[in-house]
This record gives sequence, structure tokens and C-alpha cells, in this order.
Amino acid sequence: MKIELLHFDGCPSWEKTQADIRAVLAVRGLSDEIELVNVQSNEAAQALRFVGSPSVRIDGRDIDPETPDSGFNLECRIYWVDGRAVGVPPVELIERAVDAARAYVQTSPGARR
Repeated sequence: MKIELLHFDGCPSWEKTQADIRAVLAVRGLSDEIELVNVQSNEAAQALRFVGSPSVRIDGRDIDPETPDSGFNLECRIYWVDGRAVGVPPVELIERAVDAARAYVQTSPGARR
């Protein structure tokens, strides 16, 4: 499973997100690496389709099914939880994305079990 944590320097939320990802992996007995992707410019944000910091992608897919398809800039990302804006993705999004990626790998032809 490829896990990417996209962020920019100065983002106050990416380290909490990294800790949340590690906790989700640990509960599941997984030791997958988290690739830190430091987005350093608006040009890089455009190229990476970066919708804000922190963003988490698992196997190339953003963990939030509500991810916008535009507005790629070097800015903080907002997640909505029960009508409230928060600066980190809810742990439930991380859990669902990890579980979905694991289920996909386990059911794919030729998958290692």
C-alpha cells in the first residue's frame, strides 16, 4: 500500500495527521511507510493536484471522497465533520481508506496473502 502525506512547510496540521495514520496502521498490525511529500510552490500544487495541507492519498487516491477537482494551491485544507471545519482529516476517513486498500489488494488476482 502506498501512503502519501502531502503538506507544505508551516502547516500546523500535518504532524497530527501523520500520527493519526501511524495509529490506524498500528491498530491493524501494518508497518507501511508514509511518504512525506513537501509541496513547495503553487506550480507544484497544480502538478500534484494538491488541494491543501494536509492531504492523504492511499494508492494514489485521496482519502476524502468529497475532494474537490479544482483549486490546487499552497494552502491549508479544511475537512468538514458534523458541520464543523477542522484542519485534519477525520480518523474515520483514514481508517476507511486503509481498509479499502487492503481489501482491494486481498481480492486482486495474484495478490500476496
